[in-house]
Amino acid sequence: MAWIVLVISGLLETAWAIALDRSAGFTRLAPSLVFLVTLVLSMLGLAYALRDIPVGTGYAVWVGIGAVGTAVVGMVALGESVNLPRILCLLLVVAGVIGLKVFH
Repeated sequence: MAWIVLVISGLLETAWAIALDRSAGFTRLAPSLVFLVTLVLSMLGLAYALRDIPVGTGYAVWVGIGAVGTAVVGMVALGESVNLPRILCLLLVVAGVIGLKVFH
């Protein structure tokens, strides 16, 4: 269960990062509220998962999911550049996250 919660928390990290960008420095109400709610839920999930998963592994997986998710959303939906080196780097992060889970 801790791993499922950790993955969901990583996805929520993606949501709060995108909402933070869309909030325009907290000048837009709706994205600012989405940021606040998803940030709190993401942190609560991370805290729950770390009860059973070592902090180094859990935090790295959480950050990895959030970073890759945010980069993918940026490329797919927000017009950020898409090129082979960026995709390869994201695949390396994914491989690292999988490795941390496998060798846990």
